[in-house]
Amino acid sequence: MASSVSLKKNYRCHQSLQQFYTGGPYDVSSDGSFIVCACDDTIKIVDSSNASIKSTIEGDSEPVTALCLSPVSNNSFLFSASHSRQIRIWDLSSLKCIRSWKGHEGPIMGMACHGSGGLLATAGADRKVLVWDVDGGFCTHYFKGHKGVVTCIMFHPDPNRLLLFSGSDDTTIRIWDLRTKKCVTTLEKHQSAVTSLDFSEDGQTLISAGRDKVVNLWNLSDFSCKVTVPTYEALEAVCAIGSESTLAKCLASLIQKRLKEKDGSPSIQFITVGERGIVRIWNSKGAVCLFEQKSSDVVVSLDKDEVKRGFISAMMLPSDQGLISVTADQQFLLYTPVEDSEGSLKLILSKRLIGYNEEIADMKFLGEEEQFLAVSTSVEHVRVYDLASMSCAYVLAGHTDIVLCLDTCVLGTGRTLVVTGSKDNSVRVWDAESKCCIGVGIGHMGAVGAIAFSRKHRNFFVSGSSDRTLKVWSLDGLPDGAEDVPNLKAKAVVAAHDKDINSLAVAPNDSLVCSGSQDRTACIWRLPDLVSVVVLRGHKRGIWSVEFSPVDQCVITASGDKTIKIWAISDGSCLKTFEGHTSSVIRASFVTRGTQFVSCGADGLVKLWTVNTNECIATYDQHDDKIWALAIGKKTEMLATGGSDAVINLWHDSTAADKEESFRKEEEGVLRGQDLENAVMDADYIRAIQLAFELRRPHKLFELFGEIYRKGSADVQIEKALRCLNKEEFAQLLEYVREWNTKPKLCHVAQFVLFKIFSILSPTDIAEIRGIGELLEGLIPYSQRHFSRIDRLQRSTFLLDYTLTGMSVIEPETNVRDAREKDMEYSRNDEEQARYKVEGQEHEKLEEKASLKKRKSRKSRDVAYKKLRGLTDRGDSSIPSPA
Repeated sequence: MASSVSLKKNYRCHQSLQQFYTGGPYDVSSDGSFIVCACDDTIKIVDSSNASIKSTIEGDSEPVTALCLSPVSNNSFLFSASHSRQIRIWDLSSLKCIRSWKGHEGPIMGMACHGSGGLLATAGADRKVLVWDVDGGFCTHYFKGHKGVVTCIMFHPDPNRLLLFSGSDDTTIRIWDLRTKKCVTTLEKHQSAVTSLDFSEDGQTLISAGRDKVVNLWNLSDFSCKVTVPTYEALEAVCAIGSESTLAKCLASLIQKRLKEKDGSPSIQFITVGERGIVRIWNSKGAVCLFEQKSSDVVVSLDKDEVKRGFISAMMLPSDQGLISVTADQQFLLYTPVEDSEGSLKLILSKRLIGYNEEIADMKFLGEEEQFLAVSTSVEHVRVYDLASMSCAYVLAGHTDIVLCLDTCVLGTGRTLVVTGSKDNSVRVWDAESKCCIGVGIGHMGAVGAIAFSRKHRNFFVSGSSDRTLKVWSLDGLPDGAEDVPNLKAKAVVAAHDKDINSLAVAPNDSLVCSGSQDRTACIWRLPDLVSVVVLRGHKRGIWSVEFSPVDQCVITASGDKTIKIWAISDGSCLKTFEGHTSSVIRASFVTRGTQFVSCGADGLVKLWTVNTNECIATYDQHDDKIWALAIGKKTEMLATGGSDAVINLWHDSTAADKEESFRKEEEGVLRGQDLENAVMDADYIRAIQLAFELRRPHKLFELFGEIYRKGSADVQIEKALRCLNKEEFAQLLEYVREWNTKPKLCHVAQFVLFKIFSILSPTDIAEIRGIGELLEGLIPYSQRHFSRIDRLQRSTFLLDYTLTGMSVIEPETNVRDAREKDMEYSRNDEEQARYKVEGQEHEKLEEKASLKKRKSRKSRDVAYKKLRGLTDRGDSSIPSPA
């Protein structure tokens, strides 16, 4: 293989893009730093700067239907509701549920928190509006009157005006007075469901929008309709614009141009979004549209049922940060207003956060510096991510069906191209700078599932399809940009396989192309005429991935038979076979100049291999499902993986960092070890115990506790040392004690430490220790065994004393009264003594059965002794015989 190079030992996942929004409710923090989103039955707290998930709140296994952040205490509390109708209050600092209750008879469709933070209003599908005391969790107001589902709800922005506004799909808006607990009035002007409410800056005007394609402005002094603005679009959200915001300042010149009459009456500017997927800004005076986006940033899918997918919600970001709009396909679009040199307004799409990527089919790094990642998912377009912010920089839209594969290249002129293959049987070439399609290839009769650019000259690409053919497409004469996209020309075509073509790879010198198919073979073809060179046979299942070595005359293939093979190009022989995956291997690519390769498969594992030794160096488990896509950077050899779990993981080579960290830890361990020895010599047990914990040295810790236990006078020191431990360290200590307690030689110290722990900690503190149940299950049986053994030993000593006293071996009592008292004491404990005797007899029987030979010899000696004793007794007349 290639000459020796520095091999990689480890990769580390340093960034991950996960799904965080599946549609439905969301809320933005008061400073705009994070977004709270509903993700199925969980709640995700997402950093708005890089779309990373800061924390996750587990729900009750029911989809979340409503969310609301408390406006006080820096949004430290979150209110949520799900299909279970349970209302919960969460403390965002600890992610714990503080309080929960039920009240509605149907799902809760909306929530609003009062400016004081003390009241929470909920709107339900049961046509009811309820107001709750947040601290007490009880219902303060119960409003009925709507004849349909209550879709939106808002408190008046002035906390002193205790008014509640609710809109319903019965086309009405009701205003409720919290003081009188009655409906003040019903606003009837809409002809369809009311979808959104907002207030003017002075709080005197209510703005309502609905799916009847109009916006109504209501005077809250007499509850009359001031203006009706026709928008000719089913609306989902309306947002009032503050007079001091950047957007209002940019609109000032437009207002002067559009409204030449100056009658002095104030006007209200507001934003509307809806089914068309564009942002429009309106002025209440004259119902004039001040601004309209020229094109939609929402990628409209060409569904067969022609369902339009536009915006479903929008809100003004706090601190004058712009506008956030949410699309039906789970995207957050953040707009920033900018005034150009001509004085006209522009809404710049500053960030696009993708809440859900669906299944990821393929991806490649983009650009010379590889700062972008092009991703094809189960949609009709390609999403290009900026790796610095992990936001979607732009979208390449043009295919009419799902994009299955893609490849990228940088031309000698610095121009970056992207080529894609789709289920619509076509291939497209895109210019990354202009973000437009510059060529379309039509000719395949099936879905295009594999595509590969030229590696050297970069003037052609090869495509493979489910129609079992290969096509070579020329890139000569591509326009820089044109309204009419030209058709690409196919230079060569060949019927290559008997089944679908899954993968393609072009040799580094552009002389060969390799194709892998479901027919279990890989074929090598000579370019540009696609002449067959050799067929690689040996896999037992379809081949999912092929790639040429960057330095050697060989090809690597990954198959559904769970193996990876390296083949010689010269004769098609199999050089090496790698086994280790537990399911189909879907991708395999060379790294480290061909001396190593990375593989991933349907088992969700990523593996790093060394070619020479056939050894799997490392295995990483960061995915929950099949890994379909693997991208490797040409410069940094950074990895990107994605699959069926809709997660994109970015991996960096951490070999040097791990080596440096290991050296630093070793050096630090030596210094701390010396500190530990010094503390032991100085009898500073508190410091020694702390260092032993930090260094994870249970044997040294046992020696310290044993020394304290033997001294007997160091109880104060051990208590001080244990009081300095936190709950995690107590859990670690209990694990050590559990291990010591299993051995009789170490159990005394273990029980001593256990006694001290239970003396210091309260039952509540013990119950809060992580894994305390499992630890106690391991401690109790051995502790019972140790206590039973000590109890038997103590009983044996009592029996021995009783026996020796009865044999007069111990000096007999001379005082008869004391002897009688002792006899009375023995009689009171007669039952216990009998048990001792029985146990002693059983013990003697066991000993007699175990040593039969010794018992016989002892018996003969006892017989001889009794005879001698009998003769002595008969010869001594001074001792009376017993009665």
